[in-house]
Amino acid sequence: MNDIYEILKKYYGYDSFRPAQEDIIRQLLSHRDVCAVMPTGAGKSICYQIPALAMPGITLVISPLISLMQDQVQSLIGMGVRAAYLNSSLTPRQMEMALYNAANGKYKIIYAAPERLETTGFLDFAKNADISLIAVDESHCISQWGHDFRPSYLNINSFIDALPTRPVVAAFTATATKRVKEDILHLLGLKDPYNVVTGFDRKNLFFAVYDPIDREGFLIDYIGGRADESGIIYCGTRKTVDHIAAVLNYNGIDALPYHAGMNDADRTDNQNAFIYDRTKIIVATSAFGMGIDKPDVRFVIHYNMPANMEEYYQQAGRAGRDGEPSECILLYDKRDVMLNRFFIKKGAENEDFTETEREEFIKNEEEKLRLMTFYSTSKTVCLRKRILGYFGQSFVPPCNNCSVCRGLGRNYERSAVATDTERLFVDEALLARLKTLRSTLAKRAGVPAYSVMGDDTLIRIAAGSPRNIKELSGIRGLGEAKLRKYGQIFLDEVNKYENEADF
Repeated sequence: MNDIYEILKKYYGYDSFRPAQEDIIRQLLSHRDVCAVMPTGAGKSICYQIPALAMPGITLVISPLISLMQDQVQSLIGMGVRAAYLNSSLTPRQMEMALYNAANGKYKIIYAAPERLETTGFLDFAKNADISLIAVDESHCISQWGHDFRPSYLNINSFIDALPTRPVVAAFTATATKRVKEDILHLLGLKDPYNVVTGFDRKNLFFAVYDPIDREGFLIDYIGGRADESGIIYCGTRKTVDHIAAVLNYNGIDALPYHAGMNDADRTDNQNAFIYDRTKIIVATSAFGMGIDKPDVRFVIHYNMPANMEEYYQQAGRAGRDGEPSECILLYDKRDVMLNRFFIKKGAENEDFTETEREEFIKNEEEKLRLMTFYSTSKTVCLRKRILGYFGQSFVPPCNNCSVCRGLGRNYERSAVATDTERLFVDEALLARLKTLRSTLAKRAGVPAYSVMGDDTLIRIAAGSPRNIKELSGIRGLGEAKLRKYGQIFLDEVNKYENEADF
């Protein structure tokens, strides 16, 4: 099978692509390098997964975080795709077996951490493998001017050069300034790449900035009204994370902390508790999130203002990846400006900087902070306009989906909640039943609930009330593997609900 629409329908259950996806896929299939800047939730993974399924040989995906690899591989296997990951979470024996299976063509898609490329065993495998495509995810990590610089990314180009035949190379990132993008092109050695920057506007996201007198009280009030919704609260320091998590728990809101000061086991446990819906709220520093693929995060709150718009937009963009209405709220306090200046000075102490580079770093980061502060204090300029303008995209307000355009002022009001008119047609009682069933199936299989079915798919089922497999197969987001595995189970629940409603 090499028709990309057949692959899209078979594995993903979709009939059409999102903007830019088809162009990127066709460029890769024509053996042209690609550099794509696409916002979180725009469907970057499909852009390299479909070429991987259409091309001969293996696709290698270089990814920075173990959690992302595990989540992606789990999703692919659930869709019927042969995939694996190679990272430090595997025992030596597991790594040996994984490389053996990979060398024998068992996998179509292999995820690996950039550090893995430097090991002798992996390089030996790669030199003898038929690698047709290398996809570099979170490619902004290659630039020291990016907000998530990973030195190991600098070795990717030499790894590619060491291969007997150069595969097609694709770089993907959600946030990249002009300077970071130039680094991606140069340091990855992309050859005549197809460059694409999709629109950064995520229409399902409501943006707001508030400066409540009592930020803790705001959190208790806001989250208390959303008991069934998953949310992330970002804080500027580890101490604040621990404090806010304790405050929420004291007030009857189950929340877990996540920061680099915790041991690995506790961090992993808390992250998994969030992903598997054992807790709805995670309170975290910026150490949490890159690669978190949980699609049903309904709100992201920044208790402290981030240092720059790239960091803010990437973190806020973890809300509403499933396309459902979600909220991104920043709680501004002028003391956060001083906190970020302190972090900038600490970052400038990098021993690898020359004095000129150090001065340039400080100047660059201070300018980013200035623009972030403009956003955080905006009273008359549309917040969406400020975000999109930062990334070079023009926008004519009003957006009617931010606190400024709605005239909400700087004080929190419940009227800020985003709405989705399509939800007036959903049977909410049936939707609740389907979510309960999904949770049961997920626990039984030991996977996150969204791995069984996403919220958006359940909403379509609850809106359409399909009565047979043929009708269910028309629901967007249900690929063949999930339809075979779960289709009849969900149909039985719909029919049971409908029969009960008749009495």
